[in-house]
Amino acid sequence: MAEKDAFPENSERIAKFLARAGVASRREAEKLIEQGIVTVDGETLTTPAFKVTSDMDIRVDGTRIGKPDAPRMWRFHKPDGLVSTHKDPQGRPTVFESLEGRLPRVISVGRLDLTTEGLLLLTNSGDLSRLLELPSTGWTRRYRVRAFGRVAQKDLDALKDGVEIDGVQYGPVRAKLDQVQGGNVWITLSINEGKNREVRNLMRDLDLHVNRLIRTAYGPFQLGKLRKGEVDEIPGKQLREQLGKKICQEVGL
Repeated sequence: MAEKDAFPENSERIAKFLARAGVASRREAEKLIEQGIVTVDGETLTTPAFKVTSDMDIRVDGTRIGKPDAPRMWRFHKPDGLVSTHKDPQGRPTVFESLEGRLPRVISVGRLDLTTEGLLLLTNSGDLSRLLELPSTGWTRRYRVRAFGRVAQKDLDALKDGVEIDGVQYGPVRAKLDQVQGGNVWITLSINEGKNREVRNLMRDLDLHVNRLIRTAYGPFQLGKLRKGEVDEIPGKQLREQLGKKICQEVGL
């Protein structure tokens, strides 16, 4: 599909539109376009730079995408055994399948791996998801970790300036030894980056084997008393207060 020479002032790039509509992040939206499953007014797109308006017939894999709603966010207590993707090539159950019929189209803010439990933020805004995942946003992810083995507080304190493991540099970590329980230890751990399997890799480097991992907070949002499998929406006023003026302006909230 050829890009037009001029567009209305209220037009925006298709990748941004799909992100605001909660279809996918901008990067993932670009992949959908590469797959040839995004159409505008019946024509298949070939570039993520193409600009659209909400009155166009925009479809992804045949499903029409309506005008993006105002950003919303939900807390979900993810149980273990669910993957945080919309489709899993191995056929494992997903977070989004478990929530089908309970929420509008949403995407997650970051991911929790198959066996990790706890707080997973969900939003209908790809732009909001992308912003909150950035380390530059400065939001802390807090976890409760149960691991087999022994560790001293001084070893955990050594993580405060960051550490390199297998060629990967991890940022500062705040960790506190809470309890020794049989052959296990319980640790409260806070990080700001959320790299792939970061907590498990940090613990492995201390000769600890993680056998339970629970995310209890993401930035100002807490897991609290939300039960496994439960989901609740963060009220609009609270959401705006917690996100702050800068983020709200960037996502149009």
